[in-house]
Amino acid sequence: MELLSIGAFAKASRLSPKALRLYDELGLLTPARVDPVNGYRFYAAGQLEQARLVAWLRRLGMPLARIRDVCALDAPDAAREVRAYWAGVEADIAARRDLAGFLVAHLSRKDDPTMSSTTAPLAIRYAALSDAGLVRESNQDTAYAGSRLLAVADGFGAGGDRAAAGAMDALRRLETDGIPAGSLLNVLEDAVELAGQAVRRVAAGRPAPLEVGTTLTAMLWTGSQLALVHIGDSRAYLLRDGELFRITHDHTLVQSMIDEGRLTPEEAASHPQRSLLAKALSGAPGAAAADLRLHDAQAGDRYLLCSDGLSSVVPEAEVHRVIRSVADPDETVRELVALAHRSGAPDNVSCVVADVVADVVTDIAADVAAG
Repeated sequence: MELLSIGAFAKASRLSPKALRLYDELGLLTPARVDPVNGYRFYAAGQLEQARLVAWLRRLGMPLARIRDVCALDAPDAAREVRAYWAGVEADIAARRDLAGFLVAHLSRKDDPTMSSTTAPLAIRYAALSDAGLVRESNQDTAYAGSRLLAVADGFGAGGDRAAAGAMDALRRLETDGIPAGSLLNVLEDAVELAGQAVRRVAAGRPAPLEVGTTLTAMLWTGSQLALVHIGDSRAYLLRDGELFRITHDHTLVQSMIDEGRLTPEEAASHPQRSLLAKALSGAPGAAAADLRLHDAQAGDRYLLCSDGLSSVVPEAEVHRVIRSVADPDETVRELVALAHRSGAPDNVSCVVADVVADVVTDIAADVAAG
């Protein structure tokens, strides 16, 4: 078998000799032969295909450890792994795109204060309801609605109710704490870190701490904007101009399979692992990254936050009908829970509804000040 020197192989594979030595040390691309006297590395021509694959995957930005796993797979499984990796990259880019858009808008407002001076003052009308459902013996959900904070947490595992309550308590301080101008997302991110710490404290006292945790979907209101934080499979929806939009992305195994093209949404609805979470606040060491974004509110908007006890059993068309047709937030959350009951309510059900309305009090005060 004719062997190529490391220099010749580097030229043919478009990998540097330094990279080849590193890949050898990592067990990623082992030479066909190493001279026992001088340590020179020699490669077989048949290794070029794997070397080029490594080079392509590095150009994608794939970490070396994951490249090693891909190279150990047969072609169909390797293709699925690359597809899964790239779906994650695109999700990360989408999140950063949202953040970049927020920063552009925020910095533009600072540069031109008149941009926000014409915005009509807004307020929210809200209601929250949490129900154990018809099957579960206890309620591990927590729902909260206040003048600043809207939130739903869906606990899981032994002590999930305390995990959800602990996360919610960590966020409730946002109702009273001052929020520096321009620091909305930073404040919310810090609060989520405190929520994660609270969950880990609860989990630490349990026999299986890694299996204890909670989802968290929350919105922080500032008077014209809503900052959204989301981790897990609870959901947030926006009703605007009669249309219902889901503004969160489920962090579940099944959703990742949909993103990768391995499942259709119809297949996912009956998948046996549809409730298996990919991310949540849990007893696992380290903090799972939550989605953070900012929404500019408009008068007439309606927001719905709910646990999967609603979204997994009630068709979205029915949710849309109720959200669009029932005017009062209190009546709306009661009707949504009733819908879940009519569908069997196999899980706890929690809903928060908030309507964005013109701030009549502020408008009157402004008129009085103007004479």
